[in-house]
Amino acid sequence: MTFTLPPLPYESTALDPVISARTLEFHHGKHHQTYVTNLNNLIKDTELADQSLEAIIQQVAGDASKAGVFNNAAQVWNHTFFWNSLTPKGGGKPGGKLLSLIERDLGGLEKFAEDFKQAAISQFGSGWAWLVVDNGKLAITKTANADLPLTKQQTALLTIDVWEHAYYLDYQNRRADFVQAFLDKLINWEFAEANLDQAGL
Repeated sequence: MTFTLPPLPYESTALDPVISARTLEFHHGKHHQTYVTNLNNLIKDTELADQSLEAIIQQVAGDASKAGVFNNAAQVWNHTFFWNSLTPKGGGKPGGKLLSLIERDLGGLEKFAEDFKQAAISQFGSGWAWLVVDNGKLAITKTANADLPLTKQQTALLTIDVWEHAYYLDYQNRRADFVQAFLDKLINWEFAEANLDQAGL
């Protein structure tokens, strides 16, 4: 199996001005593409070559000798998931089922936004903030570098990328402004709801 760069689920200009086409050109077209290229090179002619992305991630997680494979495979998965966590004219409120779970488990939508933003801006260095299902309940978590909920038996519902290349061309060092704009204008609740259905909640 050879992995390919998935296309963005919208035009490169669709997220302007929150995320510029220039940022997407570098982030998707160069960074994400590099992870795909590196992964293909690393698994070529190995026992991993015919496995799915998720199977590769789970098989090599925690194996220091396969750190390069894990980092690139996980970043391919993370970025694909991130693009789908964004949508033009996003924001607002989720549907009833997800909203009720946010109220039950996370203290309501305003508290979710506050805590999600804090997770994203407090992630030291590179990483991700996530809304996940963990043991039947919603939770907010963060991971460093390429790590992801898949390695922790959690189901990801949505994510934000807080590696600097995700926002630096548009926001420079203002990560908090990027995260707030994501919450206000780009967060894709329909994608989160679809993932919630797959999690069986």
